[in-house]
This record gives sequence, C-alpha cells and structure tokens, in this order.
Amino acid sequence: MKEQVIVWDWNGTLLNDAEVCLTTMNNMLQLRNLQTIDIGTYKEIFNFPVKEYYKKIGFDFQKESFEKLSVEFMDAYTMNLSTAYIVNGAKEVLGFLKSHKKENVIISAMKQDMLHHSIREKGIEHFFDDIKGIDDIYAASKTSIAIQYVKERGLSSEDILFIGDTIHDYEVANEIGSKCILIADGHQSEDRLKATGATVIPALTALLPYLFPKSL
Repeated sequence: MKEQVIVWDWNGTLLNDAEVCLTTMNNMLQLRNLQTIDIGTYKEIFNFPVKEYYKKIGFDFQKESFEKLSVEFMDAYTMNLSTAYIVNGAKEVLGFLKSHKKENVIISAMKQDMLHHSIREKGIEHFFDDIKGIDDIYAASKTSIAIQYVKERGLSSEDILFIGDTIHDYEVANEIGSKCILIADGHQSEDRLKATGATVIPALTALLPYLFPKSL
C-alpha cells in the first residue's frame, strides 16, 4: 500500500462500543415509556448528525431539548464506557502498520478529553502519532477536524487511507479526497455501508490481508 497515514475512526472501528450505546439509549427510552430497539434496528437507523437519529427512535424535542437529551446520554455513556472493549485484532493491526512505518492517526466524534482517556485506558496510546477529537458533545461532524488536520500536515489525498465504520466516515474521507475502507462490524449495517460504493470489509481482522495480500 502506498498510503503513509492511516486515519482511524475510534467508536465502532477500534472500540467496540455499539452495545454500550444501545443499552444507554434503551435505558433513556424506557424511562420515557418509549419503544426500545434491538442492535439490528440500531445499525439500520443510527446516523450523523445524531439529532436526526434521536428523532427516529421517538424522542420529542417539543418535550425535551436535544441538548438536554445529549447531556443525559453522554453522562450515562461515560459511566459505562470502560465496559466497551477493543475490537478483535486491533493491537495486531495497529502494531503491524506501525512496524511498517505507517502513521496511525485517530480523528473521532468523541470529545477530546474522553477520547484520550479511553485510548489510554485500553493501553494502545503508544500506537498513535496523533489523536484528534471534537470540542463539544453534540457530534455534528468531524469533517472540519479532518480538513484542518490534512491542511496543517500538508498532506495530499494520496498520502491518506481513512478507516471507519459509518457512512459519515466515508463522507469525511470524500471531503479530504482520501481512499476509504469501511468495516461492517460497528455502528451501521453492512448493506448501508455498501450502498455508499466504498470498499467494505466484514471485520478489522480482514484489513491486513486486504492491504497486504502478498505479505501475509
């Protein structure tokens, strides 16, 4: 592979937190006597901006503001974040790429302080050359972070491979003009990811055989 900078999404791509998100949201729905959802439904409707996702699962912003609901979600999610685990094969993949002189960079829709804490807690901070999160909890977009990072580094689109697990990751990759690989083991279904036209692999463990077919 010719790309030298591997830009990673965090949630759902390297950190398996879909179930934590689902449980947190279902608890909020139950408190309001709203219909809960299963993981299959979650992967079919979760999207960015998350405000639209909140509407789809039944929250009424005439009764409660999106901002209030976001704070409630993040407070509960943060309490349970440590129960999320690193995706199978993550350490091996990150280590292999680093040993082959590739830069691992995270650009995430998670708040910067929480992102650093989560990565340190999982014991994989040493694999990364840069870690970039957002400044607020509303997670509208991480596109501007990616654009600014590419500009500051003076990178060209040919330098970068973007790896994520959502349609939004594909959109961010398009904004910076980079190649993108989506992993169908996170927050959105395989069918939705394939509909983008991006390269889609079933799990992170399939990444190295895809990138280095003659080396493994």
